[in-house]
Amino acid sequence: MATTPMPAPESQASAAQPQASISPFGRVIGVFFSPKATFEDIVRKPSWILPAAIILLLSLAAVAALNQHFNWREYMVQQMEKNSRTAQLSPEDKEKQVEGGVKFAPIAAYVSALLLPVLGILVISLVLMAAYNLMAGAGVNFSTSLAVVSHSLVPAAVIGTFLFVLVLFLKPVGMFDLENPVATNLAVLLPEDSAKWLVALAKNMDLLELWKLLLLAIGFAAVNSRKLQGGKSLTIVVSVFLVYVVIRVGLAFVFS
Repeated sequence: MATTPMPAPESQASAAQPQASISPFGRVIGVFFSPKATFEDIVRKPSWILPAAIILLLSLAAVAALNQHFNWREYMVQQMEKNSRTAQLSPEDKEKQVEGGVKFAPIAAYVSALLLPVLGILVISLVLMAAYNLMAGAGVNFSTSLAVVSHSLVPAAVIGTFLFVLVLFLKPVGMFDLENPVATNLAVLLPEDSAKWLVALAKNMDLLELWKLLLLAIGFAAVNSRKLQGGKSLTIVVSVFLVYVVIRVGLAFVFS
């Protein structure tokens, strides 16, 4: 006896249909304005090339502006005077070191602009993948971690680069603070003779860093919402960040 196939329930039919995907550019914009929905889409089909390219281009643009407007000679002289070893050099030796630094610094800045963003994304992706898998059993793979991290870093990179270039061109030549250019952190409130470890700690109390942490927490929570309920995702990413701060402050204390 022939049987008439029963229509699939509406929930099963909708689940069988592929869900609409946000375009790569839409994902970059969505991280700013609707991060939760955007990261859910990113987790379904991870991608990282566009956000990584944006971060890299912004880094190069910032260095290009810096090399055009920044007084490397004056900066080298100031750094030598701050260093007890180089401050005791003869005027001739100081001039030789300054000349070498002025030639090398712009090239080193471009090399750093190329390498540091790429290395930063890779290291953060590896560390957070390990942290979420070990601390929550979230089952994060590297491609998903790379996608979440690269997208999470874009907003701070865009705003940070804009503020960097704005401050660079608004301040008189020679007045730009290369050690803390954007000053969105508590280090701007410290006196100039503050201990290096305290400055390192204050620099990490930064509004842009907090934005990064929130986006990372939202992004990784989308990977496994069952195991990362409530504030567990934020707890993990903040814990990793605090370890990083302790290491950075400790190094500043040791070498101060």
